[in-house]
Amino acid sequence: MASLNVGNLGEYLREQRRNAQLSLRQLAEAAGVSNPYLSQIERGLRKPSAEVLQQVAKALRISAETLYVRAGILDAERDRDEVETRAVILADPSLNERQKQVLLQIYESFRKENGFGAGEPAGEDGAEQGTDTDDAGSRRTAG
Repeated sequence: MASLNVGNLGEYLREQRRNAQLSLRQLAEAAGVSNPYLSQIERGLRKPSAEVLQQVAKALRISAETLYVRAGILDAERDRDEVETRAVILADPSLNERQKQVLLQIYESFRKENGFGAGEPAGEDGAEQGTDTDDAGSRRTAG
């Protein structure tokens, strides 16, 4: 019997595949998995390994981490906001691939600057203490 997470994963994969305008067969070939196996994943009948999810994510040009969360491999509470933000950026059809990657790099640099890059915020309220940024985004010591 399929778990809820696997079903959600399958629905999400089907949606992403359709957004990418790929047939099931095309995605299976691009990801290096069999057509029947990918079909079973989409229908929630199989729970793929992290390696298969990574191959599928690469073929769809989406975040593997998003798929890991949906499959229950990563804790959904861990960095959920970051995962969702990345997924929204990667799914935006108005941006080309280069723009998506640049935007993700900028997003990650801001997260690191604010103390979130290592997983935990630097201060109790999530803000890095003792520093501030100017309008150009440069760091300076608060004082």
